[in-house]
Amino acid sequence: MRERGASICRGCANYNSRRMFLPIALIVLAYLAGSIPFSFLVARTLSGKDVRQEGSGNVGATNVARTAGRRAGVLALGLDLAKGFAVVAIARWIVVQPAWPFSAGPEAWQSREMWIALAGLIAVLAHMFPVWLRFHGGKGVATAAGVILALDPRVFAASIIVFAIVVLLSRMVSLGSILTAASIPILFRFIAHDAPFWRIIISIGISLAVILKHHSNIARLARGTERRLGRKKEDE
Repeated sequence: MRERGASICRGCANYNSRRMFLPIALIVLAYLAGSIPFSFLVARTLSGKDVRQEGSGNVGATNVARTAGRRAGVLALGLDLAKGFAVVAIARWIVVQPAWPFSAGPEAWQSREMWIALAGLIAVLAHMFPVWLRFHGGKGVATAAGVILALDPRVFAASIIVFAIVVLLSRMVSLGSILTAASIPILFRFIAHDAPFWRIIISIGISLAVILKHHSNIARLARGTERRLGRKKEDE
C-alpha cells in the first residue's frame, strides 16, 4: 500500500510538472517570437544594408523605409505588427487548453486575461531587446500596435485616430507615437468598458515601455530639434 501511495504521489507530481510547462512555454514563446528582427531582416534582404548602421540606427520600420525604401518599410511595419498580433492570438489559444494549470480565481496568476496581456507585453519588450541582435532592437510601436489590435480592435482603431491627429498637427511621427502610447490605457478604460482589469494594468506597462524607448526623441522634442515630416535631417 505504501509503495502504491508513493507511486500515485510521484505520478501526481509529474502531472503537475507537465501542466506547469504551459505557462513557461508561453513566456518563452512570446519572447522568442517578439525577438524576430523583421526590420533588420527586410532591410538586409532587400538592400543588403544593416539597418543598425544606417540612418537613425533604430531597428524599426521608419528607419527601414529610409534605408531600403518605402516598400521595405511597409513590409517591415506589417511583419512587426503581425508578430505582436500572433503572440496574443497564440496566448489566447494556450490558456484555454485543458492542460492549463490555473483555474479561474481572484489572484493575478489565476487570470487568463493577465497571461494573454502579459504575453503581449513580453513580445513588445522582446522587440526592443531581441536576443538575435544582442538586445539591440526597435522602439516597439508596430509590435505594440499588433498586440493592441489583438486585445481589442476598438482601442486599436481609436489609437490610430489619435496617432493621425497628432502627426497631422505636429508633423512628427515620434510625438504621435509617444502620445498614442500614453493614450492606450485611457482608451482601454473609457472605450473598452468591458476590458478586464489586468488588461488595463498591463497596457500601462506597454505604454511606459514604448515611451521610455523614445527617450532620445523626447530629448530632441524638449530641445526643439526633433525632425518633422517633409524636412531633411539637418545633421545628415
